[in-house]
Amino acid sequence: MTHTARDEWEQHYSDGRNFRQVGERERELLAEHTPVPNGGGLALDVGCGTGELAAYLAALGYTVDACDFADSALARARVEHACVEGVRWLHLDIERGDPTQLREEGYDLVTLRLMYPFVQDRGRVVHGLGERLRDGGALVVITPVAANTPEERRGIALDEDEIAVLAAGWETVERLDADGLAVLVLRGPCHADTRAVEKRPATAHALTGALAVVTDDAGRVLLGRSRRGMLELPGGKTSGPEDFAAAAVRELAEETGLVADPADAHTVTMLVDDSHGIPRLTAVVRITAWTGTLTNAEADKSVRWEFFDLHALACVGDVFVPAALAIDSVWPGVIPDLPPVVSYPLAADRPPVPGEPGEPGEPGEAVRLRQAMAQTVIDGGWAPSEPVRDALRTVPRHRFAPEVNLAAAYDGGDRAVITRRDETGTAISSVSAAWLQADMLESLRLGPGAIVFEAGSGGYNAELIAHAAGPEGRVVSVDIDPWVVRRTRAFLTEAGSGRVTAVEADAPLGAPAHLVPRGGFDGSVITYNCWDIAPAWREQLAEGGRLVMPLEMGGYTRAIAFERRGEVLHARRFTNCGFVRDQGQQARPALVVSLLGGALALRFDDGSAAGTEGLEEALRGRRHEVATGVTMGANSYFGSLQLYAATTLSGFCRLVAHQGPEEGMTGIAKNRDAPAIVGEASLAYLLHVQTKGGDSPQGKEWEWVVRAFGEQGPELAERLVATVRAWDRHIRADGNDQHADPVLTVHPAGTPDDALPAGDVLDKLHCRLVFRWPGRDAVLPGPVDRPEADVVAEGV
Repeated sequence: MTHTARDEWEQHYSDGRNFRQVGERERELLAEHTPVPNGGGLALDVGCGTGELAAYLAALGYTVDACDFADSALARARVEHACVEGVRWLHLDIERGDPTQLREEGYDLVTLRLMYPFVQDRGRVVHGLGERLRDGGALVVITPVAANTPEERRGIALDEDEIAVLAAGWETVERLDADGLAVLVLRGPCHADTRAVEKRPATAHALTGALAVVTDDAGRVLLGRSRRGMLELPGGKTSGPEDFAAAAVRELAEETGLVADPADAHTVTMLVDDSHGIPRLTAVVRITAWTGTLTNAEADKSVRWEFFDLHALACVGDVFVPAALAIDSVWPGVIPDLPPVVSYPLAADRPPVPGEPGEPGEPGEAVRLRQAMAQTVIDGGWAPSEPVRDALRTVPRHRFAPEVNLAAAYDGGDRAVITRRDETGTAISSVSAAWLQADMLESLRLGPGAIVFEAGSGGYNAELIAHAAGPEGRVVSVDIDPWVVRRTRAFLTEAGSGRVTAVEADAPLGAPAHLVPRGGFDGSVITYNCWDIAPAWREQLAEGGRLVMPLEMGGYTRAIAFERRGEVLHARRFTNCGFVRDQGQQARPALVVSLLGGALALRFDDGSAAGTEGLEEALRGRRHEVATGVTMGANSYFGSLQLYAATTLSGFCRLVAHQGPEEGMTGIAKNRDAPAIVGEASLAYLLHVQTKGGDSPQGKEWEWVVRAFGEQGPELAERLVATVRAWDRHIRADGNDQHADPVLTVHPAGTPDDALPAGDVLDKLHCRLVFRWPGRDAVLPGPVDRPEADVVAEGV
């Protein structure tokens, strides 16, 4: 459906013309094979025209959304079916428009009648519609078939190859006949795991070729469905003295009808692998601009060409191996489980490539979702400054998370986009929640032209920083994982500002010396959980500059904004958060002591493990329990209590339950933990128990209770009780974002005790942390913020 075609359709309906009426047989098949679910159903009629099918679906009992991109068709539909109830008439181009009008809850039935052959990007559209189906729902395509359509009208029909492509990936496919029309009823997830496949063995001694990577103005990649049943990129062998870029441009025109200037063709990577034992060299050529109309110029080789969403490339079925590898070189990670290849990236100087337009004069879906995400973050109070707000509204987050759809990329809540996992499935790289990125960026307090160090790459966060720092700002981003760095560089090239440098290095060592500005970085941000603070982060920071990082203390993480004053870091701001773990030389696994055959465990996140001899026997003995008298209601924040206990109690650890309360003796939920302290063959831990019920959360209440075991249990319990009461008296506030934070200073390791300020000391390998909490003879800085993690919520 091109915009030229839209003008033709507008004229078609304005002239009073129609299409083949919905036949009686079509009605019977729809009623029989897609009955309305009990309690009513939702239907989406795509390309509804003047609304005849939509009106029939409403008569069956469906609530119907009927969409078309022709205003003239919808105008007639509203008049001709004015008496029909239960139909919304929506102006929407299903290929290019913003689908915000469609129902988030999905549909039980989606129909495409006599319009599917007019769709250009058929695979993308059908995949997107399939994702909108509810469980048990069906997508129905009603179409002429080429075999019984006159030659001059074959363009409105599907041949058997196209029907096979349409049916691929669905759990069940029913093909019915309605007076010569094919009625395809497709059910189940429209998903076929992507698989990189080879063609038949070659007879040459070596294979060379060039593949063109081409995107449309929304950032979708061009792929052709070959007659071999696999997806391929445009491309082929070089001819004579032709270079790789010229070959890619020529093949693009010959296969698809699209024309590119050789100046817009950039050879970015050379891939070396083999095909059935034959060496193969593939040049990946990125085309950054093109003109022309997409056609299937070599119909004997390809079924069709179309543009695919990047996030859908994990479920498109078979892809030719070099094409899959070439796509991975531009967007690492969007196609999983690829065969090995040797890659030689070339320093091709190419401009960023666009990837998010909307309708002419209107914002696209990505723009709308980005503005909504930014507004959610702003409304939450996380982005008070205009530079950070503008960065959220401007930097295209989805370009740095191409493996997820736009809605997931621009989720304004707590969702992080996981971009890499280790062999155990643990997340090791991600695009963090937008509110947290904004909060940490605000904590940096950057001025125009700031130069910033970032540990933990990905691209998006670095671009936010660069945007907030202005045109003269610069970011040096380091990561230990070469795959992450390759991915970051690729995305920065596609969508970046040119002001971010990605470097492969172990972040605790800091930035390479030649990239450190004279006088140090204006700010530094660490984007993974850290047990310790590397000396280089302080040493490479300018006097008065800020280091913002997620620091683990007793197993609890806070994003803390530190300000450098000489050799000492002064905490200025705390935010409750969580990040992926450190992978570098500073990574430190917690000391874990298993108890009772693995039913329980003690985690010592700081210091050495306390002796546990006799503890198992104590746990089998009598339990001592003390109520603290400290209560809280639903949605009360208690993260400050955890941190207070972890930094003020000697012998602190966390008691982890690997059995649920119904199986064990602790009352701790399965795989959750509780603050604890250990004595000689004794243990005490803290948990909250519900003391009041109610129909609403406001009527419910919980009380902090200490449970203890062993001879020293009562003494340990009193220490915990005193801690909770001190927290309630001096730290806790009515507002969840008003809890008091400690005065925290960080001193180099080796600083003598008498050179430290008064307070509770927590020693790390490279530094000494001194906490001065209110009520412990300390003066507090101003109050800080929030989040909602670690709250008592409905159902706790």
